[in-house]
Parts: sequence; structure tokens; C-alpha cells
Amino acid sequence: MRDVKAKEADANPAEASAGGFRATRDAHRTEIVEDYVELVAELIETMGEARPVDIAARMGVTQPTVAKNLARLMRDGYVTRERYRSVFLTEEGAALARACRERHRIVVEFLLTLGLDPETAEQDAEGIEHHVSEATLARFRAFIDERATPVQSAATSRATRS
Repeated sequence: MRDVKAKEADANPAEASAGGFRATRDAHRTEIVEDYVELVAELIETMGEARPVDIAARMGVTQPTVAKNLARLMRDGYVTRERYRSVFLTEEGAALARACRERHRIVVEFLLTLGLDPETAEQDAEGIEHHVSEATLARFRAFIDERATPVQSAATSRATRS
């Protein structure tokens, strides 16, 4: 049975094309938010705090850029902070960071399963993770699971828990 969306795309190719571009623009809008909350979570986990200076260094941007983006994240309810203090995730920000981390992990595992080296897999996952749909992630998971050996499965299980 053909998918309803595929039938609609056949009937109106311009709308189907516009939908794809719209999805990409939406993903680009959320990329910065996702990158920031994921990094803040990582810095808190590894360093005990997330300072704007550390965020700027890790992202390769200036401190004024970080300040602007943190103001946006505060406005949108993802982080809290006081002037000259560390950044903290709200419950919503922490939930988004966990979801981003899981999506990133799945994309990296998929690329490693394809045979890419870890450095390339990590680098490519940074771009792919923001644009991949839940349906595609589900296929990535299935692909990984089909090819996992018992040793890989146990290692993946341990990595997921940590």
C-alpha cells in the first residue's frame, strides 16, 4: 500500500518540495538550541558547571555570541543563569539534552556500523542528528540491532546506561 504522503507528493510536487525545504529550515532553527543544551549538559557532567567562557571555547564562537544565544535559551525556558554565573538546564532543557544525546548516539552507532571510523562518525553525526526524522532513527536502530554481535550489544547496553 502506498503511503498517503507519497500520493499527495505525486499530486502536488511543488508542495512536496516545499515541505522538504520547510522541514530543513525548521531543523536549522533548532540546531543551535540543541547544540547548546547538549553542550551545557556535557559541561555540567564533566566539569561540574557550564560557564559561558567554556561554552564559547568549545563551540568556537565569541562570548558575545554565547551571551546572545543564552539569552534566547533563557527566554525559551531551556536554561537559567545569573549574571557572571554558571548556566543551568531547566527540566525542559535537560529533557531536550537527553533526547539530543540519544539521537546523536544512534546516528554515531549507525555510521560506525556502516564501517566509518569513529572520528568521521562523530563529525558527521553532528550535522545529521538535527535533520533525521523519528522514522529514520527507528530504521537506524533496527539496522544496528540486526548487525550487532552479542559483545557489541552488551557494550551498547552499558554505554546507554552511563
